[in-house]
Amino acid sequence: MTRATRPTTDRSRTDRTRVLTHRAKNLARRAEVVVDRAQTSVGRAIEDRRRARAGRDTAPSHGNPAPAHGATEPTATTPAVVRTRITHTRRSPVHHAFTYRSASWLIDIDRPPELPAPLRAFARFTPADHFPQPAGPDDTLRSRLETHAASAGVALPAGQVIALLSPRVAGYVFNPLSVFWCHHPDSSLGCVVAEVHNTYGERHTYVVDPDEHGNARVDKEFYVSPFHDVSGTYRLHVPPPDPDGRVAVSVTLDRVGQGAFVAALTGAAVPATTRTVLATQITTPLAPLVVAARIRLHGIRLWLKRLPVVTRPAHTSTITVADATPSEEGER
Repeated sequence: MTRATRPTTDRSRTDRTRVLTHRAKNLARRAEVVVDRAQTSVGRAIEDRRRARAGRDTAPSHGNPAPAHGATEPTATTPAVVRTRITHTRRSPVHHAFTYRSASWLIDIDRPPELPAPLRAFARFTPADHFPQPAGPDDTLRSRLETHAASAGVALPAGQVIALLSPRVAGYVFNPLSVFWCHHPDSSLGCVVAEVHNTYGERHTYVVDPDEHGNARVDKEFYVSPFHDVSGTYRLHVPPPDPDGRVAVSVTLDRVGQGAFVAALTGAAVPATTRTVLATQITTPLAPLVVAARIRLHGIRLWLKRLPVVTRPAHTSTITVADATPSEEGER
């Protein structure tokens, strides 16, 4: 009797597994569609209203704007909210791509915004949220950046540092990628520090010297995705923000025998006024939390596509310093 019923039981289990997998995929798709539609519809309404009433705001922070340290060329106005468009494209071993809207900030790390009390839940900049060393009571973003760079023998230039990052929102923060443009006192770019966080609470920085087009190469040395091992070379495109606030950053991972993986962030910065901060929480509410949830959601979708999971290695080094990028790297 047992032998006669076992094939039926196995088939039933297989059928149930298929049904659950199908339902999970549908749920993931529906959740993503709902979020995208809500953000798009509300965002359009807010943007139309903002345009109609542009020019009437006053800035809510103490950091707006100050001259750079000895700067002789224009820099992006800070603090500013960057309304971003983020795209990821994976070409192998399975094709997977997505695009969504989010929000980041551009700040001068020596003058982090201090929002009025009613707005602080929507954006708080905490030095300990960046770089891996233990937090200290007197830490600033610059002191933590310089201490971390010095641990690898890098002396950063003494000029203005403009950062593209996400603040804490409702007490939560997650920065998959933060970019620090480090300038000399004459405003020329000295180097770029790209800080990467993974969903396991680990942090790693790449110090690069981009060419005149903002391009640089550096070996990958940090586990970010459970579907990528720690191999390959990053092609970074990290030109400084335009004086009018346009931002275009991309990371391309090249690996032997694999199609390139590309992550890109583009957007336009607008002054961090009271109305802008409030509108951001309507068009892209709780952005850090949503970004972290999207990463996990797409991880589930890739797992359902049977993409192999790579074991996470021990993270023993927290900084990688790249060789200078030759100028013939050219524009991409």
